[in-house]
Amino acid sequence: MLRDTKTVALKEKAASGKELAVALAQDKKFRKELISAIGHGRVARRRAARQRGLVAAAGRLAADQRLRRELRQMTQNLQRALTRAEKKRSHRLRNVIVLAGAGGVAAVAVPRARRWLSGGALGRRGNTPRTIEESIEVGVPVSTAYNQWTQFEDFPLFMEGVDHVQQLDDTRLHWAATIAGKQAEWDAKILEQHPDKQISWISEDGKKTRGTVTFEEFGPSRTLIRLSMSYQAEGLPEAVGSAAGLDVRRVRGDLQRFKELVESRGVETGAWRGEVSAGTTEQ
Repeated sequence: MLRDTKTVALKEKAASGKELAVALAQDKKFRKELISAIGHGRVARRRAARQRGLVAAAGRLAADQRLRRELRQMTQNLQRALTRAEKKRSHRLRNVIVLAGAGGVAAVAVPRARRWLSGGALGRRGNTPRTIEESIEVGVPVSTAYNQWTQFEDFPLFMEGVDHVQQLDDTRLHWAATIAGKQAEWDAKILEQHPDKQISWISEDGKKTRGTVTFEEFGPSRTLIRLSMSYQAEGLPEAVGSAAGLDVRRVRGDLQRFKELVESRGVETGAWRGEVSAGTTEQ
């Protein structure tokens, strides 16, 4: 009888947690405040990083009016997001709001509520792969766009959070990135690569990711790039960032920066025109 009671309680908690996660993910005002807080937090972090050491940081905080303004605005956004969350589930989420962004994490939490969230719906979201699909039109020939994309070691120039990419051979890459404030490294394998058409890859270890980028000629100097990426969020910060739509914004930003990079240069910095099928280079 006691076991049945515990089982029912766990099911009820799981169901209510799922409803909360869905409600927060769909709440536009909550997401707006969360995203705004992240923006102000990033600006504040960049300004604070200009001075090293505790004494220097304290001096900057006292003298830098913009830094204080950004921190104050971030706090206000977090408070408004917290208020929205309280309306959704005040008796369980009253003391927590966690903010996750590429390159950093800002959090205001009470352990009791955080434990509930980490074992609840947002924590479980990491068990389900998430797929993001975005596209952009760039003003260069399809061969130029494709050739530039094959320069994998240049990815940090336009991909947010990517610190380093090393091409180990024709089909294997080693990645190092900062995700939700944490360092991560993994190897990825190119499964399909066909000049001016497609590149597909999958991670071999570490971060569970896979993706495909395709290139479609729109004219002599126009190319449509479509990017589809799947990944599995790990831990609460990544799950909250995903729920708030931060991963979608990052991918859109990556494509926009690639567009600016290739259009500003007009030509590719290099090219690899080999063929890969089923993970094997064709001779």
